[in-house]
Amino acid sequence: MAKKNARNTRGKIVSAAWKLFYEQGYEDTTVEEIIELSQTSKGSFYHYFDGKDALLSTLSSLFDEKYEELMEALDPGLPAMEKLLFLNEELFGMIENSISIDLLARLLSTQLITNGEKHLLDHNRIYYKLLRKIIAQGQSDGQLTTNSSVSEMVKLYALCERALLYDWCLCGGEYSLRQYSSRVMPGFLSSFLP
Repeated sequence: MAKKNARNTRGKIVSAAWKLFYEQGYEDTTVEEIIELSQTSKGSFYHYFDGKDALLSTLSSLFDEKYEELMEALDPGLPAMEKLLFLNEELFGMIENSISIDLLARLLSTQLITNGEKHLLDHNRIYYKLLRKIIAQGQSDGQLTTNSSVSEMVKLYALCERALLYDWCLCGGEYSLRQYSSRVMPGFLSSFLP
């Protein structure tokens, strides 16, 4: 039970932080505002995070929370390719509507220069587990090619998503991430088909 409460406290802090980052910007958000919105304590905040900068690496956790929601909404009868495209479209819709480009660019840049953990590449994340499950099942059902391993296909899918996110940030969000992705992802992933 203590583990679940700890996860809930940390989750409340992360959710509050990202809400404030989106609404008022990273620079204009204080630790005190995050504590107040999350209805936690200063001690709790500093138990989980060294400071505001430490929250940047939690964006991948926010993405994984969205994937947990999407797992429940995913129609098990959909073909594997449609599941993959659905996940991409829904995640990119969430990013477009609730994550500022500045914060996404910060996350991507910190992942490039960090000597520490690269959260976006952590294969223990829900993101990677879900992709492996969908692709393995798609191969088993004959919906996806077996010319590539599950790991290679997961890597390619993640690579395509990161490329689209990077380009969207680079272009300053001048186009709809969700709409553009829904047009180009099927082409990127055409090699997944048998």
